[in-house]
Amino acid sequence: MDLVRSEEIPKLRKGSYFPAFLEPRRAAEKALTAVIQEAYVQGVSTRSVDDLVKAMGMTGISKSQVSRLCEEIDERVHAFLNRPIEGSWPYLWIDATYVKVREAGRIISVAVIIAVAVNADGRREVLGLEVGPSEAEPFWTKFLRSLTRRGLRGVELAISDSHEGLKKAAAKVLSATWQRCRVHFMRSALAHVGVKQRQMVAAAIRTAFTQETEKAARAEWKAVAGRLRGRFPKLADLMEDAEDDVLAHMSFPKEHWPQLHSTNPLERLNGEIKRRTDVVAIFPNEAAIVRLVGAMLLEQNDEWAASRARYMSLEKLAAFSDDPQGGRKRIAAA
Repeated sequence: MDLVRSEEIPKLRKGSYFPAFLEPRRAAEKALTAVIQEAYVQGVSTRSVDDLVKAMGMTGISKSQVSRLCEEIDERVHAFLNRPIEGSWPYLWIDATYVKVREAGRIISVAVIIAVAVNADGRREVLGLEVGPSEAEPFWTKFLRSLTRRGLRGVELAISDSHEGLKKAAAKVLSATWQRCRVHFMRSALAHVGVKQRQMVAAAIRTAFTQETEKAARAEWKAVAGRLRGRFPKLADLMEDAEDDVLAHMSFPKEHWPQLHSTNPLERLNGEIKRRTDVVAIFPNEAAIVRLVGAMLLEQNDEWAASRARYMSLEKLAAFSDDPQGGRKRIAAA
């Protein structure tokens, strides 16, 4: 997918400012190329990046060409990430991928936060992207407020890994319930038991997830925690503390439980992002992170829109419509 029409590309005496190998490529591929080349011309790339640069024939591109390529990509990505958010969005998934970036002469790890939501029509969209420290509540508050300023409303459930800062920010900014990712919880839970006991303990905990109603699931959860307390007191304490957060999705329509209990709906997208960012290895700056990941999110959003397929049933989500009195209606769990 070309970023601009050919007639809009400024012409030089000998060709355009896009190298020939970039002309037919999609936005994300151009963004990856731009980030790699930016690192290369700034002298911060690794040997693997150097080899990739040479393999792609990029040794002849100048710093000015890189700058113009980056500017063109950034303009489109920023327009996408700052677009107005319209309608009501009952479900919001937030997940983080960690990458390395140079900052003040040091190499540090930062979180790349992605927000995806489903609207009242049952369709998915990428709503936002932010780079920062994943555990800090001020960061989460700032990020969520940036979404609400763009128009985000109607969020009933926010699904993420265990970030206390996000949990507090979701309650404060969105007035939404928080669902702790079940997959990540299980990893934390099994860290409290020996390797030989993990399969047995995991099977015991999962019996709560197979219950047909929220009431039955909570009763089973408490029963399992009680049976495990004698041998694994720390695990039992963890289960007791996490019950409301891990089972929060069960107060929503049963048809939606498979998508709501974890951040798994973002797994494929995050996997692709990790694959691309691993190629870069160390980003020259945060702007380069936004450029590459933002271009990938833009293309994923376009694919979802083009598919015209609903992610969830329209009928159930319609019950989350805004209440005329200013509140939001929630349907009872099936």
